[in-house]
Amino acid sequence: MKIKNIGLIGGRGYVGQEILALLSEHQSIEVTSVFSSSMKGELVSGYPKNPSLKYSDINIDNLNLTNEDAFILALPDGQAQPYVDVIIKHNPNAFIIDLSSDHRFDSNWQYRVPEIFDPINSRLISNPGCYSTAMQFMLFPLANLLEGYVNFFGISGYSGAGASPNPRNNTKLLKENILAYSLVGHKHEEEVKKYSYPAIFFSPHVAEFFRGILITGNFSLVDSTSPEIIIKRFRDFYKDHKLIYIQDEAPHLQQVRGTSNVIIGGFEVNPETNRLTFCCVIDNLLKGAATQAIQNLNSAFGWNDNLGIIIE
Repeated sequence: MKIKNIGLIGGRGYVGQEILALLSEHQSIEVTSVFSSSMKGELVSGYPKNPSLKYSDINIDNLNLTNEDAFILALPDGQAQPYVDVIIKHNPNAFIIDLSSDHRFDSNWQYRVPEIFDPINSRLISNPGCYSTAMQFMLFPLANLLEGYVNFFGISGYSGAGASPNPRNNTKLLKENILAYSLVGHKHEEEVKKYSYPAIFFSPHVAEFFRGILITGNFSLVDSTSPEIIIKRFRDFYKDHKLIYIQDEAPHLQQVRGTSNVIIGGFEVNPETNRLTFCCVIDNLLKGAATQAIQNLNSAFGWNDNLGIIIE
């Protein structure tokens, strides 16, 4: 298997650091360039495979691209396109994976949740959002069983708000607190409507813990059923996917923090109203972002999605 060279643009942020840690364990990928605004010229401490690797200037006018086979863009929303243009001009055959929301609704980009959608067949790849990833894992096995709106309540750690200071990662404001935000029209709600199910309500919240997402979903079923039937349906649907675990009891964040796992459970049904309720937990920095970037990169190269991913 030929070693592939990867460039990481935005390597200093929370997700960029997770990507570097994952690629340190990947035997078929070498990170040959990492770009940062604040760390230019300093050693990349999070990549022990090459202790002499240094951060390069992320300034679009000074971008030093070489022989990378693919680029991962771990940039804030609204900043990806100038880098995409420079990369395509430098090497139109390079794969580009954008972790921001900038291209999730662009038909020229392939959007992919690895365990759900088809393998990569495009040079331009749009990584899904963290909340929307968890919601889609909950929705897909329920195809043809739902009617009406699905209501999702989500709560995440403040790392999901990024490293730049803002109210959603202000630890003083979050102390012993939970903040609701974007209660109508959150971009991850629109994402799920486009790719999975058109009728959802989504209410995101952020709490004082650092990482992790818990989603609780309330679903209206077409016909009455039992929790046992739903659990079997989920286990059958995800039986070939080693990162996804289905359990009887409701999952909690300590089960997934620092892992690439997805845990779905807590299935309960109210037979009087045909209401189904259950939960999903993921680590927002890993399976909600970095892990999926590596899975999609693997798919782009024609490899198994989970190559280099630690299965726990």
